[in-house]
Amino acid sequence: MPLRIFSTLTNEKQDFAPLRPGRIGMYVCGITVYDLAHIGHARMLTAFDTAVRFLRWSGWQVHYVRNWTDVDDKIIRRAGERGEDPRQFAERFIEECRRDMQALNVMPGDAEPKATDHIPEMVALIAQLIERGHAYASQGDVYFAVRRFPAYGKLSKRNLDDLLSGARVEPGEQKRDPLDFALWKAAKPGEPPSVTWESPWGPGRPGWHIECSAMSQKYLGITFDIHGGGKDLVFPHHENEIAQSEAASGQDLARYWMHNGFITMDFEKMSKSLGNFKTIRDLLAHWDGEALRAFLLSTHYRHPINFTESAVAEADRRVDYFYETLAKGDAFLTAKKYTAGEPRAIEEHVVAFRVAMEDDFNTAEATARLERVYGHLNARIDSKARPEEVAALLHTARTLSHVLGLSSRAPLEAIRERRTLAARRKGIDSAWVEERIAARIAARKAKDFAQADAIRSEVAVRGVELRDGPQGTDWRVLL
Repeated sequence: MPLRIFSTLTNEKQDFAPLRPGRIGMYVCGITVYDLAHIGHARMLTAFDTAVRFLRWSGWQVHYVRNWTDVDDKIIRRAGERGEDPRQFAERFIEECRRDMQALNVMPGDAEPKATDHIPEMVALIAQLIERGHAYASQGDVYFAVRRFPAYGKLSKRNLDDLLSGARVEPGEQKRDPLDFALWKAAKPGEPPSVTWESPWGPGRPGWHIECSAMSQKYLGITFDIHGGGKDLVFPHHENEIAQSEAASGQDLARYWMHNGFITMDFEKMSKSLGNFKTIRDLLAHWDGEALRAFLLSTHYRHPINFTESAVAEADRRVDYFYETLAKGDAFLTAKKYTAGEPRAIEEHVVAFRVAMEDDFNTAEATARLERVYGHLNARIDSKARPEEVAALLHTARTLSHVLGLSSRAPLEAIRERRTLAARRKGIDSAWVEERIAARIAARKAKDFAQADAIRSEVAVRGVELRDGPQGTDWRVLL
C-alpha cells in the first residue's frame, strides 16, 4: 500500500510522491517562545515527530526543519514586563521548550532555525516581492498586497469578500488595503536595539509570516514536499506563507500540507481565563512524559482530542503494560540463557502496523496493532513458548514501539522512574513503601504470616499493590 497523506490544500488523501525519489523535505512551524510550551504544542510536536520517525523507519531520507520564532510582539511585550532583554528572554524559553521535548521523547529537527539568525534572507525576500510588484513600503513598514496574488485563499478556502468584511487597519498601520499584511515592521520608540535591524526601508524587524518563507527556502529549496503545523495556522499564517513565497518565486511552496487538530480540556477550549490552561511542564509534574505521548498518539493527528485525567491515566496504564511486558520478556530469555543474535521482526505484525501508518499516519490504529503484539508476547511467555518465538515477539514489540517514540528506555529503569512519579502523584512516599516491603519480608522469614498479610493490607489501603515474583517483591501504585 502506498503512503497516503491528507493534504489541507486539496482537502483529500493523496498518494505521496516526493520531488526526489527516496528523499523528503519537511518544514513544520515551531513555537513562538514567549512562555512555556503548552499541551497544544505537545500535540503538534508529537504528531510530526512520529511521522518523521515512521518515514525514516520506512526507508525515506527525511530532512526535517522545525523553526523557532524568537522575535515577535508577544516576546517583546512579555520580556519588557519582566525587565529582560527580548533576545535573552526568547533564548531562555527555547531551552525550556527543549527540556519539555526531551521528556516527550521528541527528536530535534535536522535544522532548527531561529528567526533572528535569518534577517538577511528575509530582507532579500521582501525586496524581491517589492520588485515584482507584490509588496510596497509605507513609512518604514512593508506590506504584502493581497489583491495582487489571485490565488490568495486557496489553502483556507476563504474568499476576499468574506475576509474584507472582518478586516481592519490597526492603529499605527499604514496599509493601502485592510487585507494587506506586514512583511517588515518599523521600529517603535522604546523597543530594545536587540530586536531592531537595519533594512532598505529603515530600522525595524520582520513580520511573523515572512520568517518561515525565508527559512524554508534556505533549508529546503523553493518547493519542498511537506509543510505542517497546527490547524490554527491554516489562516492566516500558512495562507500568507503561500502568498508571499509563490508570489516571489512563481512556483509552489509545498506539495502537501498537513495540519494537526485542536485539543480541548474536559471538552472546553483551553484558555487561561477558564483556568484550564495546561503547560507541558504542569503535566510533567504529575504524569510521565511517555504517558502524555501515548495519550496524544491515541487519536489520529487530524482529529480533535479531548484531554481528561482519565484519558491520560488510561494511556499511563498502557505504557506500564508495555514496559512490564518487556521486562518480563527479558527475564524469560535470561532464565532460558537465550544467547542467539537479534531476530527479525515478525512480518505479520510489521505489515499490519505499516498499513495503519501509511494511511495518513494513523497512530490510533497503529497503537492498537502494537498492543496486540504485546498481548501475544505476554501470552507466549505465560505458555512457556520456545525462546526463539519469545525473542522474535520481543524484538517486534521494541521495533514498532520505537517507531512511535515509545518504550525507548531500559524497562526496569523506566518502571522505577514511573513508579516514583505515580507514588508522588498519590502523595505516597516511595521510601515508606520500600520500608514496608522490607518489614513484610522480615515477617515472612519469621513465619509471622499474619503480620505479613497485615502489611500488605496496610499498603493496599494507601493505594499500593505488592506483587511477589521470582525476582522478589515488586510494587505499583493503583490508579
